[in-house]
Amino acid sequence: MSSNELTPRMIVEKLDRHIIGQHEAKRAVAIALRNRWRRQNVRSELADEISPKNIIMIGPTGVGKTEIARRLAKLDNSPFLKVEASKFTEVGYVGRDVESMIRDLVELTVNMVRMEEQEKVREKATEMAEERILDLLLPSRHIELPEERITDVQDLPVADKEDLPADSTREKLRKLLREGRLDNRMVDVETAETRQGPMIEIFSSAGVEDMGLNIKDMLGNIFPQKKKKVRMKVADALGVLEEEEAQRLVDMDKVTRLALDRVEQSGIIFLDEIDKIVGSDAASGPDVSREGVQRDLLPIVEGSNVNTKYGMVKTDHILFIAAGAFSGSKPSDLIPELQGRFPIRVELNSLSREDFIRILTEPKNALIKQYTEMMATEELVLSFSDDAIAEIAEYSSLVNERTENIGARRLYTIMETLLEDISFDAPDREEKNVLIDENYVTEKLGDVIEDEDLSRYIL
Repeated sequence: MSSNELTPRMIVEKLDRHIIGQHEAKRAVAIALRNRWRRQNVRSELADEISPKNIIMIGPTGVGKTEIARRLAKLDNSPFLKVEASKFTEVGYVGRDVESMIRDLVELTVNMVRMEEQEKVREKATEMAEERILDLLLPSRHIELPEERITDVQDLPVADKEDLPADSTREKLRKLLREGRLDNRMVDVETAETRQGPMIEIFSSAGVEDMGLNIKDMLGNIFPQKKKKVRMKVADALGVLEEEEAQRLVDMDKVTRLALDRVEQSGIIFLDEIDKIVGSDAASGPDVSREGVQRDLLPIVEGSNVNTKYGMVKTDHILFIAAGAFSGSKPSDLIPELQGRFPIRVELNSLSREDFIRILTEPKNALIKQYTEMMATEELVLSFSDDAIAEIAEYSSLVNERTENIGARRLYTIMETLLEDISFDAPDREEKNVLIDENYVTEKLGDVIEDEDLSRYIL
């Protein structure tokens, strides 16, 4: 679906299919995404002046912050990158600099666009790969073919085959190839040899990215690419040659141009754990660089030019969605300049027992549906009663209250513990209909839940 068809209401409805609750956060990201389309459709001289409406999501872990941002990017087919702010260090310290997230986003987008362009030429690449396979099976149209090369062509006497035109032989082989009757024939395919570049360590306070060179690419241009012959089945050779031809047909200069434009106009960066870079009152020690990371992050969010191996990238209109629990701090503890670049702030709610029930059953990728489908691969019919689902939700809420609250992620540990025996025995079970009811849940989880120390280790 194109961006102009995605109204805020439709965006929220689509997010509701995968994420339970958090209506305010969904509304905020829906408006931010629609504002991006609006900016692209105003007068060009004004469009450059309109800044993206960056968002801070405030809430505990496991309530859907990352999933909302990820699903939002999928709706618009936008380049998306998730990074942890706590992984960055201030320039001058050993570690990753903040500009590396832009380079990672560009690299990801180049791969995305290249795959899209390859799909556009996939049909042509398939035809070219087919011709190369036929060339391997028929080295020359003007040379009389050995008997073994045409035994699959037709059931004719040898005398008739000798008079068969080369073009006719090729077309008959093509028909056999498309029907899959030559899939197990062995052929020698010449492919490019993957060469591992030399391991070179470079110590730099700003990181190797700032050196503006790619050693592997540089050495690749100096030395010619080696070829090697690999013997494989026709079916495997077709896939290899099709991929090779698709890469040849793609114009990488065009891919780079499209990728850089998409990053600048549609990129989304999810900046997780932003509360971890809120500095403390300590004048030295491990917290000394936290405010420095914020100051390094500021020009990227405000809008600046970042050098990548594909060229300069302007970050003015990249949408930044920050997130954090802010349990020991608050957004106002960020430096004032950075606060101003995140004008929209939404608080996500902790998940209740009722939310867990809905998460287990309602989304398109609900956990109950996932486990049911996985067990179906073993010809096992797994079903859950309503009271069992309610009990699973109850236990998940209880463990979250007693131990660390990890939100919906607790459901994964509960479900894995609950279904461990069934998953292990599934291939060997004679009884293929399994009903999970309240008694089964209580039997498997009751003792663990009651023993608080045990539940800390297991659940």
